[in-house]
Amino acid sequence: MKNRILVVDDNPDLREVISIFLSGEGYDVVTASDGPEALAIVDDTIDLIILDVMMPGMSGYKVCAQLRENTMAPVLFLTAKTQDSDKAMGFSSGGDDYLSKPFSYNELLARVKALLRRYYVYNGKNKELDKYITVYDLLINTEFNEVKKGENEIILTDIEYRILLLLASHKKKIFSPQNIYESIWDEPYFYSANNTVMVHIRKLRTKIEDNPQSPKYVKTVWGKGYRVE
Repeated sequence: MKNRILVVDDNPDLREVISIFLSGEGYDVVTASDGPEALAIVDDTIDLIILDVMMPGMSGYKVCAQLRENTMAPVLFLTAKTQDSDKAMGFSSGGDDYLSKPFSYNELLARVKALLRRYYVYNGKNKELDKYITVYDLLINTEFNEVKKGENEIILTDIEYRILLLLASHKKKIFSPQNIYESIWDEPYFYSANNTVMVHIRKLRTKIEDNPQSPKYVKTVWGKGYRVE
């Protein structure tokens, strides 16, 4: 079955070019011209979302935050903004990767393939993992990518889930920001990537911790990194 990709951009020419290009690479592509249309389209058949940041009416960040209520499919932001603060905002809203305009279509294709590969590798494909991993009262079901705290399911983004799974699968091991970034993003580490990791750890803690300021599950080892005990 073809992977289904949703392309959201208010520029009809760019939307059409991306659609034609990805269709030619064997993907099933659907498009939306703005946030509300994208929110109406997205469902569990969508495997990846390519989302423009600068759209009139509803920014890509706001769209992404609302998309996360219905889907954990990876989100690739397209934007002319390249400041680290803009990237941090994108990751905070639930995005998984960032591609700056102008971009080559080979680069776009490489990002699409990497996101889809990582998404499906962590969708219960890793047979070496135990089916259930527990951290105190936190239960990770690796077969169905579910995280529960007591009887309550916790909804995590793809990146947040993979960070938690990485740490929980290697209890007591300290992972530096570089270890985490290169393991999760599958890219060489660069200095500002440290902020990217910190943003996702903070978002993860707001969802799983009773008190994110005094974390019980994902602990900081000062000067070294993070670990799960």
